[in-house]
Amino acid sequence: MITDKRAVPALDDIKIHVKFKLFALWSSVMFFYIYGDYFELYQPGKLQEMIGGRMALGAITQGVLLGMSALLAIPSLMVFLSLVLPPQVNRWMNIILGIVYTLVMILAIKGAWHFYIFFGLIEITLTALIVWYAWSWPRSQTGQNLN
Repeated sequence: MITDKRAVPALDDIKIHVKFKLFALWSSVMFFYIYGDYFELYQPGKLQEMIGGRMALGAITQGVLLGMSALLAIPSLMVFLSLVLPPQVNRWMNIILGIVYTLVMILAIKGAWHFYIFFGLIEITLTALIVWYAWSWPRSQTGQNLN
């Protein structure tokens, strides 16, 4: 028997369930949201605007802050919900919300600084991957969902 000393054994790998992929993608999206918003504070004049009660969308009010909080609460919740929701609901929520947050970021990066566009393009890619993984969710072999 001749053995090839150059042959290297393949690295071990496991199949990752789509729920864990969605969990990881939403988690990554949230990190980029946080980093983008944090680095935005370093833009000249940004802190003065905040102290003055102004932002890009106009005056800062409780209603505006509540709306922005709701906008960011949804992807934060999707980190958890992607793991625990039943597959049918999970799939459609990830498709719909992935599309919504892709569109939100497309609108948010218009005219932004280069670092924000960079983060935004990554966020768009991640939310598009959320839609893709949810859309292509594998079907059960038996036709029944065991989750």
